[in-house]
Amino acid sequence: MVITPVYAGLLALIFVFLSVRVIQLRRSARIALGDAGDRQLLRRCRVQANFSEYVPLALLLMGLAELQNSSLYLLHLMGLLLLVGRLVHSYGVSQEPEPTVFRVIGMASTFTALILGAVTNIGLSLYGFI
Repeated sequence: MVITPVYAGLLALIFVFLSVRVIQLRRSARIALGDAGDRQLLRRCRVQANFSEYVPLALLLMGLAELQNSSLYLLHLMGLLLLVGRLVHSYGVSQEPEPTVFRVIGMASTFTALILGAVTNIGLSLYGFI
């Protein structure tokens, strides 16, 4: 496996960045748990949580597809859609007021990566192609 680890590494670095942003704001606002009604902290927490909710499954689907010798182009497409989707979504949701277009594009890219991964794995497992 050579493609999935690259995207996993890049996404892990983004996750650390998002986590550090939450920690920094928690420290400066002296909020140890929850968001205490702080809208900026709530946004940062949700950006980080949303990232952690979607990325693992998408990477799992990519890795499984790669183990089944999926097309390198298809794997890179899944990885790029996921990477760009998560970056765009994270940027958009972090803004106040939020420009909804970034959330929509980010989620559409993420969902496309997930669907592509799901269909690829089903096709490879059942029919031996894709």
